[in-house]
Amino acid sequence: MTEQLGIRKIIHIDMDAFFASVEQRDHPELRGKPVAVGGSAARGVVAAASYEARQFGVRSAMPSVTAKRRCPDLIFVKHRFDVYREVSQQIRAIFRSHSDLVEPLSLDEAYIDVTQDKMGIGNATRIAEMIRAEIKKQTQLTASAGVSYNKFIAKIASDQNKPNGICVIKPHQGADFVAQLPVRRFFGVGPKTAERMAKLDIHTGADLRAQSEDFLRQHFGKSAGYLFRASRGVDHREVKPNRIRKSVGGERTYGSDLVSDTDLEEAMEKIIDIVWNSIEKSGSRGRTVTLKAKYADFRQITRSKSLERNVEGKAEFADIGRELLASIMPVENGVRLLGLTLANLEGVEEADKISASLNEDSEQSAFNF
Repeated sequence: MTEQLGIRKIIHIDMDAFFASVEQRDHPELRGKPVAVGGSAARGVVAAASYEARQFGVRSAMPSVTAKRRCPDLIFVKHRFDVYREVSQQIRAIFRSHSDLVEPLSLDEAYIDVTQDKMGIGNATRIAEMIRAEIKKQTQLTASAGVSYNKFIAKIASDQNKPNGICVIKPHQGADFVAQLPVRRFFGVGPKTAERMAKLDIHTGADLRAQSEDFLRQHFGKSAGYLFRASRGVDHREVKPNRIRKSVGGERTYGSDLVSDTDLEEAMEKIIDIVWNSIEKSGSRGRTVTLKAKYADFRQITRSKSLERNVEGKAEFADIGRELLASIMPVENGVRLLGLTLANLEGVEEADKISASLNEDSEQSAFNF
């Protein structure tokens, strides 16, 4: 019956404040206290925050000075990514004891397709609970789980009852679940897109579902198909194990063109922090750093530097980024976009992306969850 309907049983596991929780586990004096993994220097960035710190509004990717302002008692600890990767491997081994279809998104989260689970349990909710219990037993850490019939909903569900919680959305519940979501919960809908939606009186999944695909295309371009389908609880992407991403990067478009060397250098420092945070979260290591710049006239250039070995750390990554920026300075026209990318990666799974080729219809039949 399951194969005929094409319905999957998908679990999304997300570790709770992973980096910070590992530090609190290994350093008992940090337990119950607001902890941030990252640098406390003026240009430092929070890589992860404990739940005690999050109560003060401290979040990952936040400048350390802002985090300290929000939480004066915040304790900064230096990251230990070798330890985080080791724990991540323990967790992935637990996943693979239940299914070969495991798609890691970063060190602390993954999709698991248990439609045909190895142990023959047949119940996705029970499997999710078993996984969470085994993680706790082996690592003394907690994980939250989302269980559903597709990746889109499973990922959102895993965040519903954090920390140390589970949320199950069955096929017949999917459309209603999505309908009540704020649009900011949709993958790819950032603050600016949400603001544009608000001006169109679109605030929830139900508001999105009320729009035609043509209307969404008119206002949101290439994202229209994804928004149209996701608002109906539709996502037939498969869980794909061992997908290797080609690069990790980030870019920023500026409201006012950057002209002076000082403005460009300050902008680059922020991009270095943001991109390196993503690199560390994914566990990526690579040999090629690429600068992307788009000028005020929309002319775009790239500059790259490759090493014979992996970039050793943030300091070297930053030095290469600054070197590449210096190679295009001074600029004759203003720069409207800057970006950095680390490529030629090894051993890193591809981060989750929403496919543009989702099927039109989703099954909403009863299923053994």
